[in-house]
Amino acid sequence: MATQGKRILVIDDEKDQVDYLTALLTDLGYVVDTAGNGNQAMDKLKAAPADLITLDVVMPDKTGVKFYRELKDAPAFQRIPVIFITGITPDFEKFISNRRSAPAPEGYLAKPFDPQALVDLVKKLLDEAGKEKTA
Repeated sequence: MATQGKRILVIDDEKDQVDYLTALLTDLGYVVDTAGNGNQAMDKLKAAPADLITLDVVMPDKTGVKFYRELKDAPAFQRIPVIFITGITPDFEKFISNRRSAPAPEGYLAKPFDPQALVDLVKKLLDEAGKEKTA
């Protein structure tokens, strides 16, 4: 699958994490934009929709969970695949996947995560999203 032109929005308030994800994904040919919280992320999405989002949970102003609910409630954005990348316990994956207020996220990685696991998950989700668009 070609990565050219695929846009990924990295949402995290930890600069080191943002820098690492940006470098990793940019090296693979993705266009990466970043936001430090859910409010900034929604503004960026409205300006230029993303093909995929990586999302931290604990952030200032608007948490990842609040942003995720807002995203999945918005018809324009609800089909964007989301990968939660968080340092919160594995119980969080069970919690977020069983919420009735929003569908389960398309991916979940616990910090610290294996970079290859992220790369594989990003490629898989973007490939699936591309197939959905052409179906």
